[in-house]
Amino acid sequence: MTLTLGPGPLGTQPGGDANYTIDGPAHRIWFQAHPRRIRAELAGEVVLDTVGGHLLHESNLLPRLYVPFADLDADRLTATDHTTHCPFKGDAAYWTLTAGERVRENAVWAYPDPLPAAPWLADFASVYHWAADVWYEEDEPVLGHFRDPYHRVDARRSARRADVTARGETVASSERTVLVFETGLPPRPYVPRDDVAAELVRSETTSVCPYKGAATYWSVKLGDRTLEDAAWSYEEPLPEAQAARGHVAFMHDELAVSVAAP
Repeated sequence: MTLTLGPGPLGTQPGGDANYTIDGPAHRIWFQAHPRRIRAELAGEVVLDTVGGHLLHESNLLPRLYVPFADLDADRLTATDHTTHCPFKGDAAYWTLTAGERVRENAVWAYPDPLPAAPWLADFASVYHWAADVWYEEDEPVLGHFRDPYHRVDARRSARRADVTARGETVASSERTVLVFETGLPPRPYVPRDDVAAELVRSETTSVCPYKGAATYWSVKLGDRTLEDAAWSYEEPLPEAQAARGHVAFMHDELAVSVAAP
């Protein structure tokens, strides 16, 4: 997905056809300004507030937000002895983040003396997403990880027939499909719940997609068999996935999902 994962142009095995080649290392790093106000709160206190953040795009990894070290609340940082080494960026130093009675050990890291290939990291630091209670992009809470500006989701209504079967038995069939196109992934059909023939039982499983929203999972009952968490829906999707609101998508080893050609 995106620039750095799967077939992306900064991945180690870029896909597609091009009229150029990249003369450089197989593992690629690109540091790009991310001019949005980003804040992090821990125990109700702001520990980070910046408009100078950058996204580090790195082969085979999700983009990582780095912020000017000066935009972290230095009074809440305690240096530790922990270190790690990255062959592409250098030796990382770590800090523990503290606010109120909350302590997040080794939650912040930086490369004070980065390798020559990544000199721009010297004045920046990154914070593990789990270290803060809540993150904000401008004044909106961040759902899941930070979005990659090169990752896109489009939900399009389609009359193409979608069929979901299990060992030849119809689970769902619809000509009122919503096809969701997401960067780096195959098109995925979402069908209206009225077009699902099998019984759906709501699961306690949930997940969060920063591009589509919070997912509700469903188990699929087929006679005396139950396929756990074989379907999911977005009951309150983010704007990019509004067309798929309440529709159901399927994925399970025992299910076959197909979309008819035009």
